[in-house]
Amino acid sequence: MSRMQQEHSTGLVRPNDPPMLILASLSSGAKHGYALMQDIEAFARVKLGPGSLYGAISRLEEQGLIRPLKSNGRAQPYELTVAGHAVLNTAIVEMRQLVKIVGARLARVPRVTLRGQLT
Repeated sequence: MSRMQQEHSTGLVRPNDPPMLILASLSSGAKHGYALMQDIEAFARVKLGPGSLYGAISRLEEQGLIRPLKSNGRAQPYELTVAGHAVLNTAIVEMRQLVKIVGARLARVPRVTLRGQLT
């Protein structure tokens, strides 16, 4: 199991971490760095700087979760590996479970209206 998988299975990886955002972006197909930054900003409203992006790309590549493709120019495209798909699928299952638990808890809590009244 990779470090990313171990961290994720212990809940230490948040859905807004650069590695998870990169994996999520690559789930729709191969992209180079600038395209990743644009896509992540569009779907997650998170603006990754070049240092965060390329540092995370390097770590993901070292862990075997993404791989570079042949480039046809300066831009280096990346794609998910089978291990990257597995980590992303695990993250989705765990996030759904978290949302279900929090939703159930919120349903039991009295709500306060704008006027300060309990509902």
